Amino acid sequence: MFLSVFDVFKIGIGPSSSHTMGPMVAAARFLEDLRGGAEKIPGAGNLHRLAASLHGSLAWTGKGHATDRAVILGFCGLLPETLDPDRAEELEAQVRAEGMVHPEGLAPLVFDTEADLVFDFGPPLPGHANGMVLKAYDEAGNTYHQQTYYSVGGGFVLTEAELAAQKADDQHSLHDEKAAQRFPYPFGTAAEMLEMGETSGLSVAQMKRANERVLHGAALDEKIDRILDTMDECVARGLEQEGILPGGLKVRRRAKAIHDQLQAEKGMNLAQPHQANDWMSVYAMAVNEENAAGGRVVTSPTNGAAGVVPAVIRYYRDHCVGATRQGCRDLLLTASAIGGLIKHNASISGAEAGCQAEVGSAAAMAAAGLCAVLGGSNKQIENAAEIALEHHLGMTCDPAAGLVQVPCIERNALGAIKAVSAAALSLRGDGEHFMPLDNCIRVMLQTGQDMSEKYKETSTGGIAVNLPEC
Repeated sequence: MFLSVFDVFKIGIGPSSSHTMGPMVAAARFLEDLRGGAEKIPGAGNLHRLAASLHGSLAWTGKGHATDRAVILGFCGLLPETLDPDRAEELEAQVRAEGMVHPEGLAPLVFDTEADLVFDFGPPLPGHANGMVLKAYDEAGNTYHQQTYYSVGGGFVLTEAELAAQKADDQHSLHDEKAAQRFPYPFGTAAEMLEMGETSGLSVAQMKRANERVLHGAALDEKIDRILDTMDECVARGLEQEGILPGGLKVRRRAKAIHDQLQAEKGMNLAQPHQANDWMSVYAMAVNEENAAGGRVVTSPTNGAAGVVPAVIRYYRDHCVGATRQGCRDLLLTASAIGGLIKHNASISGAEAGCQAEVGSAAAMAAAGLCAVLGGSNKQIENAAEIALEHHLGMTCDPAAGLVQVPCIERNALGAIKAVSAAALSLRGDGEHFMPLDNCIRVMLQTGQDMSEKYKETSTGGIAVNLPEC
């Protein structure tokens, strides 16, 4: 099994990796099919019109997550990594007004957002809670081309056929045999990770680095630094912005005010011992306020959980003794190794397994990474990830009004605090512990499968339906 650090940490825009980035990628992929001469359905005439239907969680919380905007921008041929967030609203308004898109390499196509962009509140599609069907028509209304996509979390998008192939591919399949031949340390479980580390004498970060070099060679650190810099820029922007977040809940940005208070207290003998938690919280909140506003963020491993890992990296860099740039890189590599295990063996999708799969996964990743750079052994790293994930089990995904604001912003703050606490607790031990990380990941998946759909990013239960009346 191999999932790259750049699969886990992807540069994109808010407010959601599964509901914003994924649908945008799917729409852009659909255009590539059309540009590439995708075999049109027999009897269809010339390409004329596009349409999309959103299903499951993409329908129920699509408005709050800007899924409609994502599809519009994707049909314009844009991608999350390169889109200028400041232009998104302008481009969306233009398409809505004209009823047309002008993708590069294709003739202008009709796309009436009122008629051709449908939120289907019926049963979800069979493959995943985040499903969408994209269609192209000829001038007579005959179907020209059609594709079903699933946005499976963290910005990952699979066609119906790709998802079926993935589900048929277990841990002992040809896929893993090929990975074993290509990558030096193709661990697919935490147990394999520990075994390979014991045999090789390498840390988790060193094994992950060796795997990544197969794909990225000498450019690896430069690419990692781009991710780190984007995270840091997001924190910085979030600490400077004030005002009300979009969406109608009238949630105020708080990160700047808290940061100003913390800065004013520097050098004074007034600080409480728990002030370190305030710093972690404000870093995480800064990121997730930026995400809620549709700004540029890094999936970590999702947008809804994008604040945890950057907050812990910033905490390590600015507050921990002996922090280095190389340490930040190793933290990210270690975190991506844990994120890959969770993605491979369970889920990072709130629509599939609740917020335990998002903030819980992020906390496990950050805990492992911080433990590693503070001198933890591989066993302690695995223990830190398990502690953090275990104490997010059962967490629901129930965003108010379908917006990634309440309770998401504060959950990231608490996720960062839990991550640091888990790392510290593991470092006080020798790595031996009762519950293996693999078992905890399995429990998370089982809990998600048992969880009511009301609590899996549909905004039909929990906090989402218990709002203040004033």
